[in-house]
Amino acid sequence: MRFPEKFLWGGAVAANQCEGAYLEDGKGLSVPDMLLGGDVNTPRTFLPKTDPSAFYPSHEAIDFYHRYKEDIALFAEMGFTCFRLSINWGRIFPNGDDNEPNEAGLAFYDKVFDECAKYGIEPLVTLCHYEIPWSIVTKYNGFYSRETIGLFLRYAETVFRRYKDKVKYWLTFNEINIPCMGEGGIGNLYGLGLMDESDINADHRIPLNELKSDLQRTYTALHHEFIASALAVKMGHEINPDFVIGNMIAHVTVYPLTPNPRDVLAAQWEDNFKNNLCGDVQVRGEYPDFAFKFFRDNGIETSFILEGDTDILKEGTVDMYTFSYYQSGCITEDPEAEMAAGNMVKNAKNPYLKASDWGWQIDPDGLRYTLIFLHDRYPKLPLMVVENGFGAFDKVEEDGSIHDPYRIAYFREHVRAMGEALEDGVPLIGYTSWGPIDLVSAGTGQYAKRYGFIYVDRHDDGTGDFSRSRKDSFYWYKKVIASRGEDLD
Repeated sequence: MRFPEKFLWGGAVAANQCEGAYLEDGKGLSVPDMLLGGDVNTPRTFLPKTDPSAFYPSHEAIDFYHRYKEDIALFAEMGFTCFRLSINWGRIFPNGDDNEPNEAGLAFYDKVFDECAKYGIEPLVTLCHYEIPWSIVTKYNGFYSRETIGLFLRYAETVFRRYKDKVKYWLTFNEINIPCMGEGGIGNLYGLGLMDESDINADHRIPLNELKSDLQRTYTALHHEFIASALAVKMGHEINPDFVIGNMIAHVTVYPLTPNPRDVLAAQWEDNFKNNLCGDVQVRGEYPDFAFKFFRDNGIETSFILEGDTDILKEGTVDMYTFSYYQSGCITEDPEAEMAAGNMVKNAKNPYLKASDWGWQIDPDGLRYTLIFLHDRYPKLPLMVVENGFGAFDKVEEDGSIHDPYRIAYFREHVRAMGEALEDGVPLIGYTSWGPIDLVSAGTGQYAKRYGFIYVDRHDDGTGDFSRSRKDSFYWYKKVIASRGEDLD
């Protein structure tokens, strides 16, 4: 199986996890700038006032801001035809509601896109990847305020117009379904810029898993984000009809743990609620019926859906469905079932699967299953896997080499699964692995949780010189791209 000739091969990063330079050239504070690190057993913590004695991973990250030319050259060496990145909203509008955009921030992304063009790499740009300006959290309570829709649209219009001849592929909000994951305030803060007032005004560090949340406020803010996304899609098409604008879903692929009908029904609900609710709104332009059942069952008033909103959602449907896929999980009503970790969610452990050092279960067949399912649900839409990766501890040998057969094994089977899905007739147009270069983990704030084909000398204690080096997987991925997925050995 050879992948299509114009298939988009590449990797994906987020500004807050790679750029650094957190207040340089006029950038304002963003949500990730307020987060300290953790590890596999210790949650990240939040402190509303930056502590100069504390180590904030995003403040320097991997210094992509100053090293983008070197990094893009390495991506080109691997053969990338696509590079997914985000624009940090706070670089363009430092406070989110500024009257004029920050020219230095706009000029930075001009340089990044020009560097991509030099190598024939298509940028795939996420407008909002957990990078809501901090002042929007404190002044507007994120997307809970309908006023934030207008602020987002001003930002979107600014970058759409500025880069209309440099960027074709866009995503509105990263993993927009994260607030549906049931993990409390983490999804609210990351995805919606929404926090309880008592947490905003706290004078102590708060573990992210202890942030307060409220369903009424969550789904009000999520609806406002849907409206912002739909209006941005419509605006983007007016600015440049050739724009291809997609959604982005953190796909939580689930199976019933047992053939017990109660487990089967529970898995169906989990899939609908955590994946398909947000997918349907952005692809079909309307809330599915099960969403209203959830609202009724949980006492959520839908007065946030104003007259005219249904038309906006219908007029602002996306051109492609993109999603992250890391692992699958099992669903059961058995309260004694063993649990497994995952991307912002915990499900029952699948006894047939192995797991990473962080407990994420490895299921390449689940990617094929997911692609077939999505094609069946949204048959007219092209699909793209825009995050898929393997976090692991890497060891640098005395000669400087990094041997990572575990990473190669993970990607080999996932690329194979995508090839099989293409043979199944799935209209898959591209693949950007998560973290083609080591970066800061969004979940744990660690550098030690390494995803990249490229090693970055940066560590959880703040040491390291930021130098880059190629891992064995770098050469493997280069070979895969060159052979269009045919040579996986």
